[in-house]
Amino acid sequence: MVRGKIEMKKIENATSRQVTFSKRRNGLLKKAYELSVLCDAQLSLIIFSQRGRLYEFSSSDMQKTIERYRKYTKDHETSNHDSQIHLQQLKQEASHMITKIELLEFHKRKLLGQGIASCSLEELQEIDSQLQRSLGKVRERKVHILHHYLIGI
Repeated sequence: MVRGKIEMKKIENATSRQVTFSKRRNGLLKKAYELSVLCDAQLSLIIFSQRGRLYEFSSSDMQKTIERYRKYTKDHETSNHDSQIHLQQLKQEASHMITKIELLEFHKRKLLGQGIASCSLEELQEIDSQLQRSLGKVRERKVHILHHYLIGI
């Protein structure tokens, strides 16, 4: 005979609820024991009944398992906190890079002659100076390449 699906909600009848609790608690304790033996897992199980009674199982010393759990969660929280700090630093760095890129693109547009209508005389002189220096470097490189080309012939 197939067992019907049980709707997951609180059992209203107190006697039925207690019987179900006892059966499931025993099944859970049995499964915990089997898992610890079959898989050599270190585990602890703590159950408090509705009336406050304590039921527990531990494959080793309960205190040591609890301390191990506390250490693990503390380390995990610290790791999480460090990750959040690192993420915040990366976001700040990305924001800084975006600002730098926008500034470089702005200067590039000016050097290409775009948007210079709003430039002051000093800005235009600075652009002219930069272009003259760049032109000098380009000519110097061209002469260097031609010289090596002619020597190679």
